[in-house]
Amino acid sequence: MRRRLTGLAHAALLTTSLLLVAVPAVAAAARAAAPSVAWLAAAGDADIDKAFAQARSEKKPMLLYWGAKWCPPCNQLKATLFNRQDFIERSKSFVAVNIDGDLPGAQKLGARFKVRGYPTMILMTADGTELTRLPGEADAPQVMAMLQRGLAGGRPVKAVLADAQAGKTLASNEWRALALYSWDTDQDQLVPEAERPGLLAQLSAACPAGEAESATRLLLKSLAASDDGKGIKADAALRERVRKLLADPAASRAQMEMLVNYSADISKALAPEPGAERQAVARDFEAALKRLEPDASLSRSDRLSALLARVDLARLDLAKDERHPKLDAALLKAVREHVARADKEITDGYERQAVITAAAYMLGQAGLWAESDALLKANLAKSHSPYYLMNQLGSNARKLGRKDEALRWYQQAFDKSEGPATRLQWGATYFSALVELAPQDVARIEKTATQLFSEAAQDQGAFYERSARSLQRVGSKLVSWNSGGQHAATLERLHKQVDGVCGKLDAADGQRPTCEALAKSLARPKA
Repeated sequence: MRRRLTGLAHAALLTTSLLLVAVPAVAAAARAAAPSVAWLAAAGDADIDKAFAQARSEKKPMLLYWGAKWCPPCNQLKATLFNRQDFIERSKSFVAVNIDGDLPGAQKLGARFKVRGYPTMILMTADGTELTRLPGEADAPQVMAMLQRGLAGGRPVKAVLADAQAGKTLASNEWRALALYSWDTDQDQLVPEAERPGLLAQLSAACPAGEAESATRLLLKSLAASDDGKGIKADAALRERVRKLLADPAASRAQMEMLVNYSADISKALAPEPGAERQAVARDFEAALKRLEPDASLSRSDRLSALLARVDLARLDLAKDERHPKLDAALLKAVREHVARADKEITDGYERQAVITAAAYMLGQAGLWAESDALLKANLAKSHSPYYLMNQLGSNARKLGRKDEALRWYQQAFDKSEGPATRLQWGATYFSALVELAPQDVARIEKTATQLFSEAAQDQGAFYERSARSLQRVGSKLVSWNSGGQHAATLERLHKQVDGVCGKLDAADGQRPTCEALAKSLARPKA
């Protein structure tokens, strides 16, 4: 990145139009020639079967990456992990498969591999056995170390967990595998979500004395998943253990991603009720976050997340929907300066999509709405997925009660969105806002629903995974909109449309029951 900035600065000194055109062309050629991961694009079962066949032939495991072009965390992976030379070199040891959620058939593959959230990374053996799910939010070096352990013949994490629960002895790298496992994208593969906090706490307690870092990470994950204290019941000893961690620079740096992403959640789990105890915990988190924010060894995204966590802590005892918090002037100054610096310095498009969207959200959380809007608008032309930013602008306007403006941005986001799954998702967001903010606009509501169902008819995987959930949202909104029967004629027309879509699906197609359930929900109840 430093070399690219230097090149741009040098280009600014050149006066001839020829050189001003040539320098970007040379830079683009250099990027194109740079080594990269040989991703295999997968859009259906045949692609996956071919990838597994290659893995068996080459005696390699397979790494499956599930993501989307617009997704900020996915862009963060591209900016900090997938472009690392050690990752690119290591990728020669596995078959790399990329499932873009907007490719035809991708959502069906999502159902096959039980992946929902973008991004998800799964390391599998050549015969399809899942070894582990890699954490997209962790430090890139930690992800690399976890990947290396998997490539070195590590056991499937499911087998490791079974042994841990049975009280068997685990190797040190197996405790680390459990601690670094992407529990957030587990999708009930190892444990039902409701049971996760308790399981993580048990694993933390079972860690031997020499596995302090893994024990701490498991404990923090348990607290983060405890739903404002409804999971683990914290006591004074547990609070003191976490506060000692926060006071230790090396230990808190090792748990960086837990602190920058979950400080407020963990604080509430440790001290469920507002008061002096919670504020004391929050102050300790604040001190640790202040150390992490300027840490040059962290990515820009993680450094900004450390500052966002400070904003979240400052809002800890406020209502979640408080739009105009009274925050400390020094904190607001830090927010403004950090955002301005990031906006000025970022040159990589992937990094910009990840960091600027988070920065705009942080400005809103700090009550700086006009600055959030200005940042998003200034970056529309710089984003490869501007519809994501348009959606944020719609959200900002809606939070501030500017209904017409919100609907204009949501509609623009839908109109500009690309890819079948993304269009259904953005369309469902626009439609939901339309029903809630302008329920009297019957013609617009029916027109939008009709368009979404028409697009679903053209998408071979519209009733799988993310796309199915988007359409189900539309159906639920229609049903609630017609709760008094005042829009029965509209729903009857939409019911016939969806019923026609279902009728064109093969009877053996796994998505047909989902389609039929949606159609049934729109049908007029029989007398």
